[in-house]
Amino acid sequence: MPTSSASTTDSAKSASGGVQSLERAFDLLERMADAGGEVGLSELSASSGLPLPTIHRLMRTLVACGYVRQQSNRRYALGPRLIRLGESASRLLGTWARPYLARLVEETGETANMALLDGDEIVYVAQVPSKHSMRMFTEVGRRVLPHSTGVGKALLANVPDDEVRALLSRTGMPAATEKTITTADGFLAALEDVRRAGYAVDDNEQEIGVRCLAVSVPNSPTAAAISISGPAGRVTEAATEKIVPVLQQVAVELSEALASSGPAA
Repeated sequence: MPTSSASTTDSAKSASGGVQSLERAFDLLERMADAGGEVGLSELSASSGLPLPTIHRLMRTLVACGYVRQQSNRRYALGPRLIRLGESASRLLGTWARPYLARLVEETGETANMALLDGDEIVYVAQVPSKHSMRMFTEVGRRVLPHSTGVGKALLANVPDDEVRALLSRTGMPAATEKTITTADGFLAALEDVRRAGYAVDDNEQEIGVRCLAVSVPNSPTAAAISISGPAGRVTEAATEKIVPVLQQVAVELSEALASSGPAA
């Protein structure tokens, strides 16, 4: 019995040699995430260029698998089954990053961290501690607001100003120390400094006596940043000039490692 043209199209191989329906399904999930996690079919059709019947068929499959939920208003939202996948992927990302963080520790002497932007918060996914007796420690899995951290600045420097303002209005800008930036205008000015300098600084803003230097990981599959943190007496302006190039180089190498695909199956 011949298959329908729609069925044939969805199971066809893509130009990259993969299964087209899978590529389309993952593309729709990415578009949902970019839209804040909830969208309507017409919005997905407009942004993806796919016809409504194709999108409806793919979404029905994703709903049946638990990766998407259909809301009472008939819009679609990312489903809870994605949480387990995301948590596992975050742990693996931290594992892959550890050798690069270890290199940062060897070359700078300070504690190295990797963090992701997860919704409106920063979550630390990996750390390699300094060998100094006096060193910084951040628990892996800890969540913080981005406005008082170097990694938060590094990550949000890549986000449009209106989206940053919206995020700050949702989270608020509580002062962790007397040096924390607590106004949206002040934070946006700091982000402009990050874009100009190519790195971010947390200068006693999250914790008095601690300085942090951070850079984003370019072209990362998810928004990620790496940093070093240490006592302000060691992470001085003179030390910054030596540390930043190392941070930037390691970020590029980590990006290349994350982007590289394994051997074809």
